[in-house]
Amino acid sequence: MQFIEKDAKSNPRLLELGTSRAVFWSPSVKKNTKLVMRGVFLVLAFLPAACSGFGSWKTIYLMFAQAFALGPGILGDYLRIAFYRMTLTGCASSSRISFGSYFAHPEAQLGESVYIGPYCVIGRAEIGENTQIATAVQILSGRGQHVRDEAGRISSSDLSRFVTVKIGANCWIGAAAIVMADVGAGSTIGAGSVVTREIPSGCVATGVPARVHS
Repeated sequence: MQFIEKDAKSNPRLLELGTSRAVFWSPSVKKNTKLVMRGVFLVLAFLPAACSGFGSWKTIYLMFAQAFALGPGILGDYLRIAFYRMTLTGCASSSRISFGSYFAHPEAQLGESVYIGPYCVIGRAEIGENTQIATAVQILSGRGQHVRDEAGRISSSDLSRFVTVKIGANCWIGAAAIVMADVGAGSTIGAGSVVTREIPSGCVATGVPARVHS
């Protein structure tokens, strides 16, 4: 707009064109466009969500969750949010789930304006509003999902040992971090860190295992 206004005296039509574009893509138009897109993708995702019992039939749910993870671009983002709004315990429409990312369990909650980067796998988790999760982060359903018998053989996943990992609001989880315990609101987890113990609010934690620095 600055360049348009600067050249307006020599070319009044340029200012008129720039103003009309600004009016066309005003905040209200942008907001209404998002609402329409969300509605369209809710309709598209309804049948897959229904076929998975709205998250109750885990095998079918996981099949669709993994398939929708491969939806590219912004259309894929809309599709994933629409599906999870109908299958997760809770999912805000204002959040974004990027390409390659999916929730392995429907027992999860996603707050307002959460960003999840590409190639993340998330188990049973509660993620607070405005939290941002970078690329290739894993949030596990706790630390003890398997046990060994007396012969040392590893068992299959023991759902009774799963817990819900809680990540507070306004957190930053760095790329390739692995989170197995709660993270308090406003905390930062460094890239590549492994969280095995609860991290208090308002802290910076890095390393393997993650240790609090401030």
